[in-house]
Amino acid sequence: MLTRTALERMTHRFVMRRHLPTPFDAARIYVSTEGGLRYLRPSLGSADPALLRLAAEVVRPGDVIWDIGANLGLFSFAAAVTAGPSGRVLAVEPDALLVRMLRRSAAANHGHAPVEVLPVAVADDVGVARFHIARRNRSTSHLDGFGTSQTGGIRATELVPTVTLDWLAAHFPMPGVVKIDVEAAELKVLAGGAAVLGTLPTIICEVAADNAAAAGDLLTARGYTLYDGQQQTARRIPVAVAPAETLAISDRRSALPH
Repeated sequence: MLTRTALERMTHRFVMRRHLPTPFDAARIYVSTEGGLRYLRPSLGSADPALLRLAAEVVRPGDVIWDIGANLGLFSFAAAVTAGPSGRVLAVEPDALLVRMLRRSAAANHGHAPVEVLPVAVADDVGVARFHIARRNRSTSHLDGFGTSQTGGIRATELVPTVTLDWLAAHFPMPGVVKIDVEAAELKVLAGGAAVLGTLPTIICEVAADNAAAAGDLLTARGYTLYDGQQQTARRIPVAVAPAETLAISDRRSALPH
């Protein structure tokens, strides 16, 4: 019987074009197990149901969305459908292979928010960093000094340019929603975004356990209320420590008309 890791490696070279689930089924994306074995499932609705639910909940028509650590673009293209033609999505991804797939997906989608792809990593300064390509799949690739135990080892290391959230704000429209998934480097991303966080966009952030307290302190100090994004909307209560899937919302954003 094949192990999960062996199955991932054997199928990495296969690329499929898949429809996103309802209510995002107007979008199609190119996927492979380089983004995780979950992309072999019969429905992409089971690939990351909590993230898709948040895309439907927090993105509003006309929103600008930044997807930091876009992987294959599940959130990017779901958000593009919800934002509609007047919205705009910036998919930020340092992995060259995933960038090519994101661009194929962007070219195949029309009628909702355009998705632009920027091939950089986001950190706390503008420069160059080492980026490790995970052996299991590229969803766990990471900047040097970060990462999780899910990589299965390192197959290659590349040099990538790094920018900050505030650098992005100098070159792109300010976001209403920012999703961050950067394999334990989220504190570096947030540290480089004082101006962006000052505008209080809704934040969806994957937070490593070791960063939970610091991320919670940073976001609440900026005026955010934190919730567990894995919880259904009706069951959510504010939390002090950032959960693994953190949803950070400001009162100002909540008060805007939907």
